[in-house]
Amino acid sequence: MLNLYSTYQRQDDLLNPWREMASFGASVLADSRFSFFRSLRSLGAAFEVFSAAKLTHRRPSYGIDSVTIDGQADPLPVVEEDVARLPFGTLVRFHRIGAPSQPRVLIVAPMSGHFATLLRDTVRTMLADHDVYITDWHNARDVPLEAGRFGLDEYTGHIIGFLERMGPGAHVLAICQPCVSTLAAAAIMAEDDNPAQPRSMTLMAGPVDCRINPTEVNRLANEKPIDWFRQNLISTVPTPHPGAGRRVYPGFVQLMAFMNMNLGRHLTAFRGVYQNLRDGDTDKARSVLDFYAEYFAVLDLTEDFYLETVQQVFQEYRLPRGELDWQTRRVTPKAIRRTALMTVEGERDDICSIGQTVAAHDLCSSILPYLKQHHVQTGVGHYGVFAGKRWQKGIYPRVREHIYAVD
Repeated sequence: MLNLYSTYQRQDDLLNPWREMASFGASVLADSRFSFFRSLRSLGAAFEVFSAAKLTHRRPSYGIDSVTIDGQADPLPVVEEDVARLPFGTLVRFHRIGAPSQPRVLIVAPMSGHFATLLRDTVRTMLADHDVYITDWHNARDVPLEAGRFGLDEYTGHIIGFLERMGPGAHVLAICQPCVSTLAAAAIMAEDDNPAQPRSMTLMAGPVDCRINPTEVNRLANEKPIDWFRQNLISTVPTPHPGAGRRVYPGFVQLMAFMNMNLGRHLTAFRGVYQNLRDGDTDKARSVLDFYAEYFAVLDLTEDFYLETVQQVFQEYRLPRGELDWQTRRVTPKAIRRTALMTVEGERDDICSIGQTVAAHDLCSSILPYLKQHHVQTGVGHYGVFAGKRWQKGIYPRVREHIYAVD
């Protein structure tokens, strides 16, 4: 069978020299001496768009160097600290030098083809009022085979381990796909009376129960048996990558799937970038290019994690059916009693539709009503739940109140 990854790698190797030449040409033509010639501006714009339309496989920078805290006259410097580093993920703390004591929050990032830096705006917003940590997942193609397997159990285990490393009294906030594992981790920790079980749990736009209002993503996950996904979407990492030989769901496959869902919108965006660069509106073009630089930074998922997520979360609905196991133990959300619960959904979310996340409230039936909250944000899609003005102005204040109320 043709190795899709090797084919992709050969194509990428072939195009890279041309992209480098285009990037060099764009930088030369950006010189103000050429700005009077429309034809040269057009050529430079074409070079810029071509060089930008490429995938990368390294984690971008979070780019958070300082934060302003209410009551502080000057911004405080922010330093990234690796609190715990494991083969498949690092617990990163955004240490605010000189900040007062504030609630500690673990942001659980999705492992869905992009790096945790996709949550940059989430982190930056929360830093004003919280001591923020994040699950910084590693690209599976960079993890040697000797590191072993990484599936849904290991993902959930990382959440438990990171909360234990942070210590008692921390809060957890999960976005999208990890809502299931985060709820499972909280349930296991509650059942064990683990002192590090979170004080609050915020689940945002996550597939807790995909039987409710199925989206196109949910339907696609159920069109084929799990063996089809294994045979058609899983590939082997080629040399010379550190993870050569590891079976993965490539990030570039996931990205193409996402882009095909809204291909016209992406083509329109790049057409707009070309026109803006040609017409000299570089600031507007740069904001779009910055977005795509992040969007095109892809992360490979291990075969185990991808297939187990598709099967257990999107096909068999094990959590809402009471059939999800962690290692050899059944996950029992009813065991959660002391952790406050908040769920957030976006009115226009076409990935995790309304109803799929709030289902967590019925599963966590032992949590007292006054410790539960639900918020639907009008006018936002999936990404608007955790990034942008409505996240900052509409959702975040409620999340902050929820955390502070029980801290």
